[in-house]
Amino acid sequence: MARIRPKIVILAPPGGSTDELRELLREHCDVVVADSLGPQNADADFLIMPTDPGNLGLTGLGDHERDVLLNSVGEALCLVTAEGKLLWGNRMFDAVDPKTKEEVIAAASEAAVSFQKLAVEADSEPPIVRREIEIGEDRLYELRITPMVVDGTERYGDRAVGVLRDISHAGRVRKKMNAVERAGAALVKLDREAVSKMNAVQRLHLLEERIIKLSHDVLNYDHFAIRLIDEHTGRLEPIITSGFSQEAMELELYPAEEGNGTIGYVAATGESYICHDTRTDERYLIGAPGARSSLTIPLQIDEKIIGVMDVESEEVDAFDDQDRQFALIFGRYIAIALQMLDMLVTGQSTTGITLSGRFEGELREPLDDIIHEADELCSETMDPETARHVEKIREDVAAIRDRLRAVASGPNTLLGMDEVSRTCKVDTLLSGKRALIADDNDRIGAMIADVLRRRNCEVVLCKSGQEAINELEASAADGHKQFDFVLSDISMPDRNGYEVFSVARNIIPERAIILMTGFGYDPHHSIVRASQEGMSNVLYKPFQAARLIDEIHKVLTPPEQSA
Repeated sequence: MARIRPKIVILAPPGGSTDELRELLREHCDVVVADSLGPQNADADFLIMPTDPGNLGLTGLGDHERDVLLNSVGEALCLVTAEGKLLWGNRMFDAVDPKTKEEVIAAASEAAVSFQKLAVEADSEPPIVRREIEIGEDRLYELRITPMVVDGTERYGDRAVGVLRDISHAGRVRKKMNAVERAGAALVKLDREAVSKMNAVQRLHLLEERIIKLSHDVLNYDHFAIRLIDEHTGRLEPIITSGFSQEAMELELYPAEEGNGTIGYVAATGESYICHDTRTDERYLIGAPGARSSLTIPLQIDEKIIGVMDVESEEVDAFDDQDRQFALIFGRYIAIALQMLDMLVTGQSTTGITLSGRFEGELREPLDDIIHEADELCSETMDPETARHVEKIREDVAAIRDRLRAVASGPNTLLGMDEVSRTCKVDTLLSGKRALIADDNDRIGAMIADVLRRRNCEVVLCKSGQEAINELEASAADGHKQFDFVLSDISMPDRNGYEVFSVARNIIPERAIILMTGFGYDPHHSIVRASQEGMSNVLYKPFQAARLIDEIHKVLTPPEQSA
C-alpha cells in the first residue's frame, strides 16, 4: 500500500519568509503556503500559524475563519470571568464532561481574581497558573490558565483564558514510572543482618521471590529469564527464570553479536533489543513456550555489563520504547541487588579471615609464654608423671596454633583434621567406596582425599571441572568403575559446580552429589540451580572434617534407612 503524504498548510502574513521551513517539510509532506484560510485548504491535515497572535490580523482571517482556527486547536479552550461566568469555549471544551468543566471554570475564576491584583509588566511574559485535574483512575488533565491581555492597560482585567490538555497517557506513564522506582527500591532494601545468616540458596531464593513478584505486579511480566556473565568461562549463566522452557535454559550462550541470540547480542553491545516478531527475527532463539515477541535489556553496574534480562510475551509486537524504559530502570535495581548480595557474602568472608588472623596474632605472645614456662619446668630430675603433663601442655599449645592458622586460612583448609586423624577407625560405610573429588585448590583436595583414604575409600582427585566431567563420563562407559559419590567445588576455572552436577546426576543418584563453596559465596549460582533440580547437599568452607564424614554418610545411607 502506497504511503499517504499528509497535507500541511503554512498560514503566513504577506511578506513572511517560509522558504526554509517549506524545504524541510516538502520531502515528506504536501506543503501549501497561504495568507488566508480558504475552502481550497479545508482538507489540510495540519495547520502551521505564526507564534505571535498579533500577526493573525495580517493573514486576513475573518470571524468565521478564526472560529474554525480555534476549533481546530487540539486542546480545550475557554474564557472565564472572575465571577465564574463562562464567556466562551471552543468545541473541544464543549465536549468535556460536566464535572471536569465545572472544575476548570472554578479554577480559571479563582486565577482571574488573583491576576487582577497584578500589574502588567512590559516585555514580560504574563503569569501562568498550572494544575492537574484527575478524573477517576484513568483520566488526567493539565490546566494552564493565563490572564486575558488587553493592550494599553496597566493591570490585568477580570478575564482568564484556560487551556485544558488531556495528559492521561503521560500521567499513566509517570504513575507506572513511580511504581517501577518504588519496586526497585523495595528490591534492594535488604536486611544485612538477616541476609548474612542465609546460605547461598536462601539468599538467591529471597531475591528470586522478590523479582518474580514485583515483575508480575508492576510490569506484568510472567515470562522472563535473568542470566549473569560467568567471569571464568564468559558464559551467560541463567540464575532466575519464570515461565521459560528447560530447553531454553540449557542453551549455552556467550556475549556475542552473532550466533548467540538477542541475549548474547545485548550482553555484547550493552544495547537493549526489541524482537517484534519471533517468527521473522533471525536473531531470536528459543525462550518461553509460545513466545511471539521479546524485550532484552543489559544489567549493568556503572559501565560494566554483568548480565541480561530477557522478557517474552505470547503477543506479537507486545513491547515498545516505553516498555524498554521501564525495563531498563527495573534492570538497574536488579543489578544493584545482585551486586549487594555478593558484596555481603564476600565481606563476611573477608571479615572472618581478618578476625581469625587477628586472634592468632593476639594469642601468639601468651602461647609463647606457656611454652617458656613449660621449658622452665623441665629438668633432669623431673619425675615421669610431671614430664607427661609438661609434654601434654606442649602438644596442646601446638594444636591451638594449628587450629588458629587453619581458621585464618578461611576456605583454604579443612578444620579438625587432627581430631579426625586421632579417632580414625574402621568405617564400614565408606570402606571400598569409590569417590570423585573435584577442587582446583590443591590443599583442600589433598586434605579431603587424605580423610577418605584413611577410611579405605578409593579416591579420584580432579583439579578442574572438565577433568571431573571426563572422569564421570568414562565411569559411565565402564560399568566396573562407577562412582558411589561426588564432591565438587562450585568455582573452578573451566567448568563450574553446576555443570559437574548436571553430568553427575545422569550417572549417579542426585542425593549422592555434594557441592562445596567458600563462605556461602556462589558466583555462578551453581548451588541455586542445582538445588532447583534435586541437589540438596552443600558444604560451606571452611567446614569440619567430621562434618564432611557425616555428610558423606548421609548421602550413602539409603533413604528408607535414614528416615
